[in-house]
Amino acid sequence: MTTRKDTAERNDRALLQAARDVLAEDGAHASVAAIATRAGVGIGSLYRRYKTKEELFQRLSLMSLEHWNQAAEQGLADPDPWAGLAGFVRACIEFGQGSLAPVAGTIEVTREMRDKSRRGDDLLEELVRRAQEAGALRPDVTTVDIALLIEQLGRSPVVDQLRKQGREELLPAATGARRRLIAIALDGLRPGHEPLPEETPGEELFSGRWSREA
Repeated sequence: MTTRKDTAERNDRALLQAARDVLAEDGAHASVAAIATRAGVGIGSLYRRYKTKEELFQRLSLMSLEHWNQAAEQGLADPDPWAGLAGFVRACIEFGQGSLAPVAGTIEVTREMRDKSRRGDDLLEELVRRAQEAGALRPDVTTVDIALLIEQLGRSPVVDQLRKQGREELLPAATGARRRLIAIALDGLRPGHEPLPEETPGEELFSGRWSREA
C-alpha cells in the first residue's frame, strides 16, 4: 500500500532529478515551471517541498557534494592509487557532477555546503597526492585540473541531443563513445606526455565562482 510519505519521497526524487536535467539544459535560467513539468508534479507540490528555487538548488548542491565526498572516500579505500583516482573521476562524471556549475554565484552557500566542500577539497588533494607519489599521475596535474575535467565531461552534448530527439536506438553507441572519451582523458593524466600548456589554473576558476562577491 502506497502511503502519503512514499508519494512525497517519490515526488521529491523526481523533482531533484528533473531539476538536474533542466539545469543541464537551461543553465541558471531553469524555471520552476519547467522543473515541475519535467518531474510530472504541480508547481504547488514543488513549493510545498522547497519554498524557493534557491532552496531547491541548495539541496541539489548538497547532494552533489555528498556524492563527490563518497566517491573520493571510495577512491582512497582502493589500495591502488591510480585505480582509486580514476574510479573517483569516472564516478563523478557519470553522476553529472558539473551540472550545477550554472548556478555558481547565484545562490547563497550555506555553512553545510561550505563544510562539505572543504571536506571534498581535502579528499581530492589526498587522492592526487597519493597518485603522484606512486608515480601514477603526471606531476603537473593539480586538483583544480581534475575538478574542471570532471565538470567538462559531466555532460555529453551528443547524448543530451539524442535524448531530446527521442533517438533511443542511438543512445548505446553515444554512451559508448562517451566512455571512450573519458578513457582518453584519463590516459592524458598519466605520466609520459608533453608538459601541459598555460599556467596552472587557480582556485577561483572552480570554488571561487560560488562566491557572490564581484
